[in-house]
Amino acid sequence: MNTIKELYAYRQMIASLVRKDLRGRYKGSALGFLWTFINPLLQLVVYTVVFSFILKTNIERYYLYLFVALIPWIFFSSSITVGAASIVAQKDLIKKIYFPRMVIPISYVTSCFVNMLLCFIVIFAVIMVSGTGFNFAALLTLPVIMAVEYLLALGMALLTSAVTVYFRDLEHILGIVSMVWMYMTPIMYDKSMIPDRLLPVFGLNPMTHVIGCYRDVLYYKQMPDLTSLISAAGLGVFFLVVGGIVFNKLQRRFAEEL
Repeated sequence: MNTIKELYAYRQMIASLVRKDLRGRYKGSALGFLWTFINPLLQLVVYTVVFSFILKTNIERYYLYLFVALIPWIFFSSSITVGAASIVAQKDLIKKIYFPRMVIPISYVTSCFVNMLLCFIVIFAVIMVSGTGFNFAALLTLPVIMAVEYLLALGMALLTSAVTVYFRDLEHILGIVSMVWMYMTPIMYDKSMIPDRLLPVFGLNPMTHVIGCYRDVLYYKQMPDLTSLISAAGLGVFFLVVGGIVFNKLQRRFAEEL
């Protein structure tokens, strides 16, 4: 509770760091903030071409099937890979003034989350252009799914950013882990393609449940599977608690290690 109260007291600092990150993300580039939309669109084009014409799939409207999963994955992946280096990147600030160190990963994950929300404008536009429409009752559950993913991403970012201060190689290892994790999550393929004997293993992957919920709402236009949503929420809270505990224990020697 003390940590939560302290973070609330520094909420203006969090908001300021979020604005700074969003403004500086594409600073100096010719297209500027448009890269927020261009990056995922280019990835969408590449994956769609590969899986629609080379490694063909039988999934109807594959571009939409992929897009509603790809955007949430980009948010999650960025939170744990680049977020892992967030404390190290702000070492000068940490050495100069006191503030709750947890502010840094929180602000970074939040800026990634805002970036994802902006990309959802493109998702909604693609859905409308495709003519598939929305299930507005199911759409009301979308903020819950996003909140669950945010908790999961924040927990992972707290854990990885704290450990990276002591083990700098983790930042590079996470790039490989993220790539493997992506292919172990039903993003580019359907869950029905997973062999039955491996389903329990995939069930331990929280992003399997999160991606499934996004697809239920945005692609299949139905209410998200309650079991998947509860499983994702449980895993999200678990990682948030573990990440918070580890971060609090390791942050005491941040200034010395940096």
